Amino acid sequence: MKIAKIGLIGLGLLLLLVLSGLTYLSIAFPKVSEAPDIQIDGNAKQVARGKYLAYHVMMCADCHSKRDFSKFSAPPSPGTEFTGGEVFDHSMGLPGVFISPNITPYGIGGWTDGELYRLITAGVRRDGEPIFPIMPYHSFGKSDPEDIKAVIAYLRTLDPVEKTHPERSVDFPVNFIMRTMPKDPEPMKKPEPTDLLAYGKYMFTAAACGDCHTKMEGGSFVGPVGGGGREFGFPDGSILRTPNLTPHETGIKYLSESDFIQRFKQYDVPDSQLATVQPGEFQTIMPWKMYAGMQEEDLRAIYHYLMSLAPYEHAVERFTPAKP
Repeated sequence: MKIAKIGLIGLGLLLLLVLSGLTYLSIAFPKVSEAPDIQIDGNAKQVARGKYLAYHVMMCADCHSKRDFSKFSAPPSPGTEFTGGEVFDHSMGLPGVFISPNITPYGIGGWTDGELYRLITAGVRRDGEPIFPIMPYHSFGKSDPEDIKAVIAYLRTLDPVEKTHPERSVDFPVNFIMRTMPKDPEPMKKPEPTDLLAYGKYMFTAAACGDCHTKMEGGSFVGPVGGGGREFGFPDGSILRTPNLTPHETGIKYLSESDFIQRFKQYDVPDSQLATVQPGEFQTIMPWKMYAGMQEEDLRAIYHYLMSLAPYEHAVERFTPAKP
């Protein structure tokens, strides 16, 4: 009886310790600065830059839309751009159900420019709650503040679309762990395009290429950035793995600059010209259709940056279809 009593006391103390830790995480985190007090002008040049980034670099229109997976590379269904509703869940290996929000003025009209800036670059909502880093805010936090402001300026010009979506559902204990993930941004000034490697690294980061093309295990990135191998599941059980982007034989060593650019530009076509994908056939979440609109000088710079990476031997099995 005495041993049982001691065991119950120990269990109670352990439970108290766990509850105290969870309470601390709930109160003390996320640890980021207050939303900055900024007012964005929204001039024509800024809006044009923001539109380019939102569509063809940072892929805001890609995730914050409903994607048509019956077409190769799943382009956004026309009319759903920026209205949200795309579901990211356990079928993709994620710890919960995450639904992209409406980022037209209907969804963000009550947000200040500073609150949106903090959300995009630090991963914290206006209510102080963290977002899950499926939106690559860690990468966006390294962007030039003027680029982030340009995106916000563009979003303000969209027509408000009255569409709401269910709140996310995050699995335990990730719902507490994700509170420790946000951090203050570490912005940099956008390099001059003439500085090919620095500018290429900047665009590579702004486009969050490394977030997909780096292997992930247990919620953490492993292996070199750009080395490929990250897995993404599809609802039917198929598995996609990202290719190696380093200049190794198993990567892009033999891909010329012009071939690299053409690899993107071949998808600069109407949606109707994209191949129809049948169940079990190769499909990708790589938004080729949207990246195809990236300026050639930006693609060229990214190519040269990739070619400057240390070669990494990593042959990747790109796609495993679902079992019948």
